[in-house]
Amino acid sequence: MRAVTTRRMQELDRWAIKVIGIPSMCLMENAGRSVAEEVKKFLHRSKGKKVSVVVGMGNNGGDGLVAARHLLNSGFRVKIFCVGSPTQMTPDAALNFNIAKKLKIPVKAVFKLSPSALLRDFGKSHVIIDALFGTGLRRVVVGQYRMLIEAMTISGKPIIAIDIPSGLDGTTGRVWGVAVKARLTVTLACPKKGFIQRDGPRYTGRVICVDIGIPTRSGC
Repeated sequence: MRAVTTRRMQELDRWAIKVIGIPSMCLMENAGRSVAEEVKKFLHRSKGKKVSVVVGMGNNGGDGLVAARHLLNSGFRVKIFCVGSPTQMTPDAALNFNIAKKLKIPVKAVFKLSPSALLRDFGKSHVIIDALFGTGLRRVVVGQYRMLIEAMTISGKPIIAIDIPSGLDGTTGRVWGVAVKARLTVTLACPKKGFIQRDGPRYTGRVICVDIGIPTRSGC
């Protein structure tokens, strides 16, 4: 399986959705369910363990919301930390946020919490899922986003990143100011070139590539 740039991965996503006709929601469901399975393995399928899921506004956040639902169904204690309003989310992510709310998964608004409050919450977790940024990050991480990534790191809890550790450039391996240092990265469809370049190996941890339903004829 060959490594790709983030731009190529975005093209493959669009091809699967627009040309082949696979609904984007199916890809998100496959991604989130696969992540949940890897989290369960990481936690030795010990039901009742606490999982914090940090979600952004894009489809990476949507993948995290799907994973949260599947983990809840498997008996884990899940809490979602959301960086913005659901009205700012992509349509697929917003739909999964509404499902999570109907299932009464606890949701906390990250930017209403102090760093000390975040650390207290993260400190009670057995694992943190990083679903903050996806393949589209092209700027230095600053402000409250930087504070959030630093809180995740300072907590000392193992972090499982969805697709790409937040703050790491998936193409070049560059760190955009600050990045999540993952224990495990569950990357979607194809490995990313940045995982083996520059700072990439220090931030990805162990990498597992999961199938999300993009046809193999894509060349991924």
